Amino acid sequence: MRRALVVLAVLVGHVLVGQGLFAGPARAERPADQRSPAAAEQAAQRVALIGVSGLHWNDLTPSDTPHLWEFAKGSAIGSLSVRTVGNVTCPYDGWLTVSAGTRSAVGYGCGAPPAPEPRGEGAVIPDYGYLTDVAGQRNAGTLGESLKAAGQCSTAIGPGAALGLADRQGAVGHYRASPLQVTPADLEKCRMIAVDVDDLVLPYLAGEQDRLPKVPDKLTPAQRREALRQADAKAGAVLSALPAGTTVLLAGLSDHGSVPHLRVAALREPGAEGRLLGAASTKRADISILPDLTSTVLGKLGVPVPATVVGGPLQVGDAGATFERLQRADATAQTMRSAKGVYFTALAVLQVLFYVLAFLLLRRRKSLPWVRASAVALAALPVTSFLVNLLPWSSHLELFGGMLAWWAAITVLALAGPWRRDPLGPLAVVAGVTALTLAGDLLTGTTLQLNSFMGYSAEQGARYYGLGNIPFALLATGTLLATTVIAHRWPGKVGLSAIVVLGAFAMVLGGSGMGSDFGGVIAFVPGIAVTALILSGRRVSLVKLAAFCVAGGVIVMGFAWVNYLRPPDEQSHLGRFVGQVLTGEALDVIWRKLQAMLSTLLSPNLMPIVIVAVAFLVYAIVRPEQASAGVVPAAFEHSPALRAGLIGTMVSGVVGMLVNDSGAAVLSMALALAVPLLLAAGISALVRPGGSVPGVGEQLAGVTK
Repeated sequence: MRRALVVLAVLVGHVLVGQGLFAGPARAERPADQRSPAAAEQAAQRVALIGVSGLHWNDLTPSDTPHLWEFAKGSAIGSLSVRTVGNVTCPYDGWLTVSAGTRSAVGYGCGAPPAPEPRGEGAVIPDYGYLTDVAGQRNAGTLGESLKAAGQCSTAIGPGAALGLADRQGAVGHYRASPLQVTPADLEKCRMIAVDVDDLVLPYLAGEQDRLPKVPDKLTPAQRREALRQADAKAGAVLSALPAGTTVLLAGLSDHGSVPHLRVAALREPGAEGRLLGAASTKRADISILPDLTSTVLGKLGVPVPATVVGGPLQVGDAGATFERLQRADATAQTMRSAKGVYFTALAVLQVLFYVLAFLLLRRRKSLPWVRASAVALAALPVTSFLVNLLPWSSHLELFGGMLAWWAAITVLALAGPWRRDPLGPLAVVAGVTALTLAGDLLTGTTLQLNSFMGYSAEQGARYYGLGNIPFALLATGTLLATTVIAHRWPGKVGLSAIVVLGAFAMVLGGSGMGSDFGGVIAFVPGIAVTALILSGRRVSLVKLAAFCVAGGVIVMGFAWVNYLRPPDEQSHLGRFVGQVLTGEALDVIWRKLQAMLSTLLSPNLMPIVIVAVAFLVYAIVRPEQASAGVVPAAFEHSPALRAGLIGTMVSGVVGMLVNDSGAAVLSMALALAVPLLLAAGISALVRPGGSVPGVGEQLAGVTK
């Protein structure tokens, strides 16, 4: 055991150092008079942010949008995820998020930003106090206030731009109502310019009580092209009037209907042409988020970025960026999104049908080889949603065809290899493939989880990198089950060390900068500890279980604190959570996650999996002779290590359900992998190939031949 702890310490240290988690404290912002010559030159820049709400990459054509087309051709380009708080983002929320530097929402079904009231050269947002006093948007005005504190004036053109640049009192120094009213002299007054081009999105709001329509696309193709031409004309007027050398950001700041899309992000500055545009906040070379615009604007102007801004500066990456690549990115996300509900419904139906049929067939001892094969195949299904991303796909046919090919390959490998006669052989293959797939994905930049049914999608805005909640459940379950096979083969210190070392290594992958998973670490620690305690013959109590959960919380807060010490633009959401704790915003985050977790308890796709799997498992243990002909007791008798691993998996699943915002999804996927593999192992232990003599499990269950 001591040797296992030493090995664990070395592995943990290697992962932490490899991720740069031991970097020193974040560098403090330097006063303007102490900036380097390069920084001083950067401070002399002029920045223009042009927001064209509803614009995505399919809209840009040489005929309909010639000005935007030429601009994007000469810029670094990427996809912009506009997700704020709800599933879709209206223009009001989009501009408010730019203003706050963090995801923000006005608090009701919204549409266009309010029209400002002129005040001399500037304007004031009417009833601006509502945002802070009623809607709870305490960060509203961060961008404008930061510019004002740095002595920088700003020019807003259009209602959304005024909202984005307004200070804490809702005021902006220079305002024009429309891009068509702007003169070159207006654009030379200030170094910060924001432009709201709303012609593309306003037709969607007409007749909808100033709210986004509840349909994917309200306009006909001809109507949308006309709106695009109007938006392009206004954007082109501004682009032609901007002073030379202006750094220009183009952003499709909102959605236009009931379906979220990836939007346009483009940056024009020297050396950016034809390159990808991403951000440190997403750790993706071609994806950025709305708060990145706030951070980028302030950084380009040489203004310190407040700690409350969660975005990072946009990063110009490698050459070779094309419109087609970004169009495919949104098309891929939409393909996955359109089929996701069907996929999880089908998975729930398959799970329920399997347990019902298994219950009937096991009681009658009929078709046991088919039940075993079906159990293995069912358990092999989740990991195929990641492995399919090793293959090129863009259509539903290619997506499901690729998943079917991987499904068949894993199932055949598990059932036809030389290990097929070992009761734990198929379990080891499926659990091992699942754990290795996700561990490998974490080590290589999590390319498999993006745009996967079990992972996440950029346009949904929940996560862009690291270990998602459902992948955590599969990684934890696969790791615990695979390591218990090692413990079964080499009982004693070797097996116990494998569980502790490999389980902790997987936990570190999830909680470090590779996985950036918060709740997963809290859930993984008690799962590993309970499995190890049971294998070592020690008693597990509620007090110990609570202590393990606390230990998981302490470990993940350690990861978060070390991440918080990094520069703000290099922090993940773990480090930002520490900042939110220090600023008092953490309770709002926790409350939102609790609400999300509770909502999953009513999911018609997730809860049936939990209910039927738990009911079957409990009944099979309490009444083995009635429920499963002794299959579960036979599996536990064959391998006490498997019993320990299953209990550890259940602990991780339950704790993970309680501490993650995905809630029931965590436990349902843990059960979807673990319980079918348990039944497959029990059937194999109960009925050996060609064996006609009842096994020990059958004898214990009172089953006769």
